[in-house]
Amino acid sequence: MASSSVVVSSEGSPEPGGSGWPRGEPEGEQERLLRRGELLALGNHLKEALETYSAALRLGPPAGPRRLETLVDCLVLNYRLRQGLDWSRDQGAREEGGGAAAGPLTCCGCRGFLGEPVTAPCGHSYCRRCLRRELRSRCRLCRDLLLPPPAGVGPAAQLRTSVVLSQLAEKWFPAECERARIGNRLGELLSQGRFRESLSAASQALRADPSDLMLRVYRAESYAGLQEFKTAIEDLNFIISKMSNWPEIYFRKAKVLHDAGFVGDALQLFLQCLSLDEDFVPAKLEVEKTLCDLLSPENVRESLKESAWTSPHIRNKPFTLGSEMEESGCNLQLCPEQNLGVPEITVESFRGSLNRVQSAHALNSTENLAKGDGLKRVSSEPLLSSQEKGALLKRKLSLSEQDAMVCEDGRSKHKKPGETTKRDTPQTSENAIVPQHLIDVADFECSLCMRLFFEPVTTPCGHTFCKNCLERCLDHAPQCPLCKESLKEYLAISSVSVTVLLEELVVKYLADELSERKRIHDEETAELSDLTKNVPVFVCTMAYPTVPCPLHVFEPRYRLMIRRSMETGTKQFGMCISDPQNNFADYGCMLQIRNIHFLPDGRSVVDTVGGKRFRVLRRGMKDGYCTADIDYLEDIKVADKEELKKLRELHDMVYNQACGWFQSLRNKFRSQILQHFGTMPEREENLQATPNGPAWCWWLLAVLPVDPRYQISVLSMMSLKERLIKIQHILTYFSRDQSK
Repeated sequence: MASSSVVVSSEGSPEPGGSGWPRGEPEGEQERLLRRGELLALGNHLKEALETYSAALRLGPPAGPRRLETLVDCLVLNYRLRQGLDWSRDQGAREEGGGAAAGPLTCCGCRGFLGEPVTAPCGHSYCRRCLRRELRSRCRLCRDLLLPPPAGVGPAAQLRTSVVLSQLAEKWFPAECERARIGNRLGELLSQGRFRESLSAASQALRADPSDLMLRVYRAESYAGLQEFKTAIEDLNFIISKMSNWPEIYFRKAKVLHDAGFVGDALQLFLQCLSLDEDFVPAKLEVEKTLCDLLSPENVRESLKESAWTSPHIRNKPFTLGSEMEESGCNLQLCPEQNLGVPEITVESFRGSLNRVQSAHALNSTENLAKGDGLKRVSSEPLLSSQEKGALLKRKLSLSEQDAMVCEDGRSKHKKPGETTKRDTPQTSENAIVPQHLIDVADFECSLCMRLFFEPVTTPCGHTFCKNCLERCLDHAPQCPLCKESLKEYLAISSVSVTVLLEELVVKYLADELSERKRIHDEETAELSDLTKNVPVFVCTMAYPTVPCPLHVFEPRYRLMIRRSMETGTKQFGMCISDPQNNFADYGCMLQIRNIHFLPDGRSVVDTVGGKRFRVLRRGMKDGYCTADIDYLEDIKVADKEELKKLRELHDMVYNQACGWFQSLRNKFRSQILQHFGTMPEREENLQATPNGPAWCWWLLAVLPVDPRYQISVLSMMSLKERLIKIQHILTYFSRDQSK
């Protein structure tokens, strides 16, 4: 693969012995270098990209945030490819979850017990610890934003424990819930900097329950806070031997190594964390910060610290960013002959492949990341100007080509590609099975309809309802039906996601009850789908076939009606004008929903167009809105050729008269009509092609200022000839009125 060197003038280089960023360099040159570095990284020319980024950073700190994000993404992708980790996200998620043994209440983030469950807007549930620590910005399963914070409010302030899931956890697994509470207390001590107390509490809890790996995490963080890095690493290594697919544990170990001064080992572990979860934001930020520091002028001649631990837990290849990539034979960029069968990554292909290349494979832990210790300085000749040769160390990432699996005794053994470990889940068998006598259908009942949850959704305040039940309540007031907390922001989300875990529990443990619940729901849906019996009727204005009819829907009853029309798939409802005696008129027109724009407060703007005409046979009422049994109207076809010829002549005469009337209107009125109703339809050759006759007749009736009762009489006509004569009389009347 061809490579290009980046040559930078010596005028901007820092003086020997000096410190800080050089001043006075043009911003345009740095921006050009940063963009060039991004393109090189996207093209998989990682060596040249590192050189270019280094040259850019020598001109000063980047103007905007996250300027190394592209480089980090490319390094992570390259890491996966070199490790042979081209796995799908779904496959990784299945392996990581540990199958059925993972237990019914499992966090989507850490794969541990779902202590203090919180349901994200996407419908997936996480333990409070995972979201409170802001370990990831997107859901690991669907990649939706987990907690988009409103202005001035942090994500932690929005967290509410899911009431139903929390009650199930307390009932089914009380011991695990107590462990989660202990973990929360330890987390509070750590956040307050009380490391001695947290260490003592974690050690005491571990003596009572040595199998709890989460307690080891807290103990390791306590050791790290007390600067006892080696002991912290021992705890973290033990956890890795049990859970080699947990991204957070690699991040925690990398943080400890970084704080201890082992930057190279830390950087590789950060990459390993990101190879397991590309949305692990803290790890990505740490990689960007570390690369920025390593490539900055202050660290050009700095001798980086060597790893001092020679135990079997850190038998790594040396982490280097050297310039002699061709000689070392382990450079980051993949040459065509050693690219593992993966085509060269381009700007177009990278974006998609980065999202596709997922891995929940048991990655090699730090024991096989490198064969040497720590960071080594490489004597090399950088690709800079002649005056700067030897002044800048060019570094590279050396990645291991071989997976390894760590044994509990600290030794590592190689594993074959694709081989997995059975110890990749923090769950144990004790919470994998729910006793049958603890499963009660009452625990899964909606508090609004008092029936089994159907499409359960969880509000930000933590309460769960059937989707339809909640939507009907929100039609009347934008607040939770139980706690009355405002749900205006929740309403602004046009599509609400079902709580996945709760739905899975219902399917797994209450299959018979769910089958009966679905049967009732299907019967109700079928009843609402009938377009001749109990058809929903919107009592508002006149509507005509083929004519647009935009609606502003704000009344709760009509919000429910529109939603049902969409859910049943008919996307239709009747439109009639009001009638003082019968509630609504005897004739109307069906409206077809073309588009709906939901407003943040629950109101909506509905774009509809007229369809079939109908006659009301019987009136009714359902949930506040009117319904009707209807019979559709169609024009009576003319079979006699002579009569059809006369009908054509009448049609052409009335059409020309209508065009003349419209052209005689003032420009202001014409513009308003065109803006609201569109242009007048063209003359049709076949007058009887549609059941409702020519479209221009209905367009004209919609724009003519005629009394609604007169319009209904025309709408109800089943003879095109009579309709044309009626329109002719109206046009003649208005023409005389204009002449006066």
